[in-house]
Parts: sequence; C-alpha cells; structure tokens
Amino acid sequence: MSSRTISRVAVLKGGPSAEREVSLASGREVASGLRGQGYEVIELDAGVTVAADLLAIKPDVVFNALHGRWGEDGCIQGVLEWLRLPYTHSGVYSSALAMDKERAKTAFRIAGLPVAASMLVSREDVRKSHPMTPPYVVKPNNEGSSVGVYLVHEAANGPAQIDASMPDTVMVEQFIPGRELTTTVMGDRALGVTDILTTGWYDYDAKYKEGGSRHVVPADIPAEITEACLDYAVRAHQALGCRGVSRTDFRWDERHGMKGLFLLETNTQPGMTPTSLAPEQAAAAGIDWGSFVRWMVEDASCDR
Repeated sequence: MSSRTISRVAVLKGGPSAEREVSLASGREVASGLRGQGYEVIELDAGVTVAADLLAIKPDVVFNALHGRWGEDGCIQGVLEWLRLPYTHSGVYSSALAMDKERAKTAFRIAGLPVAASMLVSREDVRKSHPMTPPYVVKPNNEGSSVGVYLVHEAANGPAQIDASMPDTVMVEQFIPGRELTTTVMGDRALGVTDILTTGWYDYDAKYKEGGSRHVVPADIPAEITEACLDYAVRAHQALGCRGVSRTDFRWDERHGMKGLFLLETNTQPGMTPTSLAPEQAAAAGIDWGSFVRWMVEDASCDR
C-alpha cells in the first residue's frame, strides 16, 4: 500500500465498449462506496477527451471501473501511464494479455494450469462447418462478460450461425459440462469460491439482470476442488502479471473429480454492480464494500 495522501479519486466508467451499461453501474457503486469512505469522488464517463478531462480534474488516483475493450485491454492503462496518474487493477501488459483469451491460455498452460482445448477460427469458417466435434462454444477472442457467446450442442445439425457482428476471428472452445465456479483474487489472496447457479447458459443477462443467476458462496463443493480453485486463481493472476483485484472463472465436470476442473479465463476488471461476484466474495470473506473499494484505491499505482 502507498503511504501517499489520497483525497480526490476519479472514477472512470461507461466508455464505448459493448459493456458500457455494466460499467456505468459499476462506476456508480464504486463512487458511492468511496464517498462513504470520505474521498472526494469525480465520476467521469470516459470518452475521446478522457486525457484532457483527467488533466483538468487532477485526481490523486484513478479508479478504473471500465469493462470490455478499450477499458480493460491495456488502452486506457496506457493513457494513465502516459499521464502518470496512479490507477487501480492491472497494468498495460497484463490487461492486454488477459483480454486476448488464446494468448492468456498459452500463459496458463506454461504455468501448468488446466484449460479447455480451443482454437482461433475465421467467422466464415465457423459458419460453414464444425471446427471441432460438438459440443463447443464460439466466442470473441477479446471481449468479456459473455458478450457474443454461442453454444453448439452435441445434437446440432449444422455449424453455428453466428451473428455478423462477431469479429472476423473467433475462439472455438471445447464445452465443459457441469458447474460454473469463480474465484476472486485480491492482491496475493484468493477470497473464496462461488458456485453460480442458473437455469440456462451463464450469459450476459444471467450475469447482470436481477434474478438472472443465484450465487452460492462459499460453494458447496469438495474441499479439494475449493483448494484447487483458490490455488489456480492465484497462479493465473500471477501468470498474467495481474495487480489489484482479478476474478478467474472455472467449469467443473464433477463426474471426473479433479480431472474435470478447467480454468476458462481471468477477468482483470471484475464487475462492481449489485449482482457482481467479486464484491460478494469480499463480503463473504469479511471485507465490507467500503473497505474493498478503499483497498483498491490505496493499492493504485503507475508502472503496474
């Protein structure tokens, strides 16, 4: 933690990504929590004038509550480094690496972490034929929050007719049946494991709409799976060079015990909305909302 005095915090929210609405909600919650801790907070909807706006605000720290491309892929981090404004969460390199799902998987494999088989395929080739034996998932290689995710079932008669708005190159990943688990890392500490229960696919609506999913924290799973999730999340955080808070998602096919546990991805900018998982895990670990956002502000720095 820094010993500097922090009084004014700029909260970056919104922005131009597909996750703008979620980011606006995260930013509101963060700003409210920080005001409750006594900080002067300026909320800033990040647009093309963000650098000039920040220079005018002159914050001691920038809380990055942006989600999706531009906000968590290294771009805004580069702007903040250039301005020499201390900021929360991960730095330029680790943000860019985590956002590129296939390259992140390479880092996970090198670290000895279990990941599902996957490949990068052109959007048109995915529409023409099955790139791998179903079931599999098709998703953008560099988006978050289940934006544009297609599940191709085992009984599918044909390949995925993915939307034309999907990028030219997409990730095709082996579908792991079973339970959706997630673990938040705060600094070098894994906070716990949540079991995410939903009636269907854990998509954008399930993540962010009220009642879209139910979270069981701590997860009612075998101790060895809990310990593995905690260990893998910290190792994933370290493999990518993450800082501050991150959240790592898993799928667990309980029919195969430890061999059924796979790491999906690490999110360097976890949601901070009323339905978000990271604040919920912090609360379960005895860290109230105000203390959680205050820790992130005090952890902020440049050269991350």
